Amino acid sequence: EYLPGDDLTTLDWKVYARSDRHYDKKFEEETNVECHILLDVSASMAYRGGGAMSKVEYGSVLAASLAYLMHRQRDATGLIEFDERIKRRLPASARPGHLHAILLALDKVAPGSKSDVGRPLHQLAEALGKRSLAVVISDLLDDPDTAIRGLKHLRFRGTDVIVFQVLDQHEIRFPFRGASRFTDVESQDVITADPARVRDGYHEAMEALHTGYERELRGAGIDFLTLDTS
Repeated sequence: EYLPGDDLTTLDWKVYARSDRHYDKKFEEETNVECHILLDVSASMAYRGGGAMSKVEYGSVLAASLAYLMHRQRDATGLIEFDERIKRRLPASARPGHLHAILLALDKVAPGSKSDVGRPLHQLAEALGKRSLAVVISDLLDDPDTAIRGLKHLRFRGTDVIVFQVLDQHEIRFPFRGASRFTDVESQDVITADPARVRDGYHEAMEALHTGYERELRGAGIDFLTLDTS
């Protein structure tokens, strides 16, 4: 509603003619962006330590939720699935029916092979246009230096980057008891250990990994958040 002192050039005379009341026009700037959701589908993302969802299932639901929100804002949204390479890519679009295509793709996600977060990120950094948003969903259980370089490459190319690190509650808390055999789901390497003896070292290593990611990514202007599948 018009108040004394408001700019008269924004007065809506058409509304006044209809209602005999004074209103100002308000303008909303178009801020549509391209959002690219990058979902890690490597073999390690298939791990489920006892929760209701594996990491890749959790990541798929997160990706679907974000795609829905972006669609509601009429932003163009795309989906990229990757492990050591780009496995599937749906280009960003805001056309009717595109959200349905993304949801169908997410419903069919299947874990792939070994992780190499950095490699596909470098490829995408060269392909994505400026003024776009990249949302990376991954457990980041990879060589951190390689992953960080890939994420920074995206950022330095002018892309806004948000990283969601998805971890299983067992990976965070390490609740195992008694002599156990641990198998790397990507390399199939096997280690037998007493959890009670290695628990402190495991927690220290995971804390160092998290701290390193947080320091390097936030320092590069990249938003970073760790999510627990529980």
